[in-house]
Amino acid sequence: MDQPLSLYLGRTAAKIIGDQGWKGAPFKTLIGASGGPKWLILSELDQMLASELLRHQSQPLQLLGSSIGTWRHACLSQPQPGAAIQRLQTAYLQQQYSRAKPSPAEVSHVAEQLLHEAIGPHGATHIIEHDRFHNIIVTARGRGLAKGQSGLPLAASMAVASAANALSRKALTGFFQRIAFCHTAISTVPFAPDFNTQTVTLSEGNLIPALKASGAIPLLMQCEASIPGATSGPFWDGGIIDYHFSLTNSDTDGLILYPHFSDLMIPGWFDKMLPWRAQLRPAIDNLILMCPSRSFLETLPHQKIPDRSDFRRLSPHQRVAYWQTCVHQSERLAEALYSLINGDDPLRGVTILN
Repeated sequence: MDQPLSLYLGRTAAKIIGDQGWKGAPFKTLIGASGGPKWLILSELDQMLASELLRHQSQPLQLLGSSIGTWRHACLSQPQPGAAIQRLQTAYLQQQYSRAKPSPAEVSHVAEQLLHEAIGPHGATHIIEHDRFHNIIVTARGRGLAKGQSGLPLAASMAVASAANALSRKALTGFFQRIAFCHTAISTVPFAPDFNTQTVTLSEGNLIPALKASGAIPLLMQCEASIPGATSGPFWDGGIIDYHFSLTNSDTDGLILYPHFSDLMIPGWFDKMLPWRAQLRPAIDNLILMCPSRSFLETLPHQKIPDRSDFRRLSPHQRVAYWQTCVHQSERLAEALYSLINGDDPLRGVTILN
């Protein structure tokens, strides 16, 4: 019978998991990708990770994310992470707007409400003071032509940036700089050798703005014009630079855990239109990539996971019903992970990357 969850392990990761099992493995980095509604297919899996795997973690874990990935990590960093993920899941499913094409201000307002509902009134403190989970919130700071914050200047700068990126990903550095808001224990950002990465220490004053900025999609939402502790903005969705992150072999010790909605890695937001930029199951020795299998996706309505196009294609009622079905189906991913973690063979059904 086809498995709903596909797991791809680098050679080093496979040896460690095979020898020590899942609950004894030394995880060092957890990665959360951009993708908006796509995260819903992982929400049940996130709850299982929290209850069955990450709670056994005794050493520090750096949580590297952009956009919705940072929101997932913010929930995982709460005292009751499963409940926080469930709150985000429910609020995200039920989001409503006044018209079919809402203004950026309305979308940003709804997004902030979702965030506050998920992590609660003391969520920022729990993240900043967490002794084991060290969050890294990636944002993209507009620079040069990309400093426009709305309207025609913003649309024109995005078009030019997209064209420049098509010629060379390095050209995107003329438009955006990676600003990472980090737990005080973080000194360097993994998988960030370019884009003149700057780090800013997370605080009570900048955590919520940083989370909002990391998910602020240009033209759809409002930017964060400024964030305490950082140089002047505007600050946009971290996925512009790090949509799925550019994964290459890393000298980072410990295992890299990447629950993802695809086995295809797209480096930056503009690279979605450039299929040659994508990486299929990058063979990093200490990487553990888990994602829905192709056979699982074929069982879903429309044979796909939720995405932002659903707001255009479906009525609010149809969208919520479709997304709820996908979330219900995603319980199979969580059950498959539970079975593997608690089974006799920790490498049952995994694919080892060479």
